[in-house]
Amino acid sequence: MKSLREDDHSGFDRPRRRTRPRTKERPDYSSLPEARVISIDRGRYRCVLDGRPVTAVRGRLIDRKGVLVGDRVRLDGDSSGEVGTLSRIVEVLERTTVLRRSADDTDTFERPIVANADQLFIVTALADPQPRMGMIDRILVAAFDARIEPILCLTKADLASPDELRAAYEPLGVPILVTDPGADLGLIRDALADRVTVFIGHSGVGKSTLVNRLIPGAGRVTAEVSEVTGKGRHTSTSAVAMELPGGGWIIDTPGVRSFGISHVQPASIIGAFPDLEKLAEDCPRGCRHETGAIECALDDAVAAGRLAPERLASFRRMSDTYI
Repeated sequence: MKSLREDDHSGFDRPRRRTRPRTKERPDYSSLPEARVISIDRGRYRCVLDGRPVTAVRGRLIDRKGVLVGDRVRLDGDSSGEVGTLSRIVEVLERTTVLRRSADDTDTFERPIVANADQLFIVTALADPQPRMGMIDRILVAAFDARIEPILCLTKADLASPDELRAAYEPLGVPILVTDPGADLGLIRDALADRVTVFIGHSGVGKSTLVNRLIPGAGRVTAEVSEVTGKGRHTSTSAVAMELPGGGWIIDTPGVRSFGISHVQPASIIGAFPDLEKLAEDCPRGCRHETGAIECALDDAVAAGRLAPERLASFRRMSDTYI
C-alpha cells in the first residue's frame, strides 16, 4: 500500500532553489590603494593615485552606490596607470559631503553632482550675461543643504559694479570675491588653497576662463555669450577635478541654465544658520519662516533689535525660492 506521501507525481515537484548561505561579513579592502575620481566618461573612471593617472571600471560595489567625481575609492587590479591597463573600483569610501540638484522644481529626483567638496564657488558675471539672483539663491540653497561653504565669485567687474550683489548677500555672511580679466588672483588663490572647491555657474560667466588662469594648462574650453539670446553657450560637458598648484582641488562643472532644488527640505536650510535656528525655536509648530509667515519669531526678533532686518530679508529672499 502506498503511503499518503507516495503518489505518481511526487517526483515532479518544483526543484528547490539551492543557494549558498548568506553572510554578513563584508570584504575587507582596507589594504588596497586609495585614489580620487577626477572624471567619468562612458563607463571609464579616471582616477589619481599617488600623483599618477589610473583608468578604472566600476566593480561590484557592496552598497551599490554610484561613483561621483570627487569620490575617494579603493582600487583592485592593475593600478600602474600604464597604457592599456584597467583597474577596478571595489569600494567607495565614506563621503563628507554630496552636492545635489534636481532637473527642475517639478522633478523630485535628486541628482548627485560631486562628492567631498567642502567649498562651493558660485561664479557669476556682473554683466554679459546679466547676473541672475534667482539662480544664485537656488545654488546657495543647495550649498547650505549639503553643508558646503558657499563663496560668491563675481567676474567681469570691468563691465559693472558689484555693489548691488554685495548688498544682497553680505547680510547672509556669504564671502564675496570680485575679479576682472586683468585682476590679480591672489585673494581667490588664498580662498582655494588646500580646499576641495566645486565651481558652479551659469553658462558664459567666465568660469572656464578663471579655471584656466588658476591652473595653467587646464585647457578648459571657453566661448562667447550669444548676441541673440544674451546667454552663454555650454562649453564644459562633464565635471572634472583638477589639482591646484600649491595644494587644493577645483571641481569644474558644466555651465547650468537651471538648478532645481525640489529635493531640499526647508528645515535643513535654517539649520545652516545657527543664529536664525535658535531664534526660530520660538516659532509656532510648522512655521516655514517665509515672507508673510504668521507669528514667525524671526519677525519678533527684528522688532526687538535682536536680528538685523537686512539679514532676515536676505534669508527670506533666498529661502522663498523653494517654498
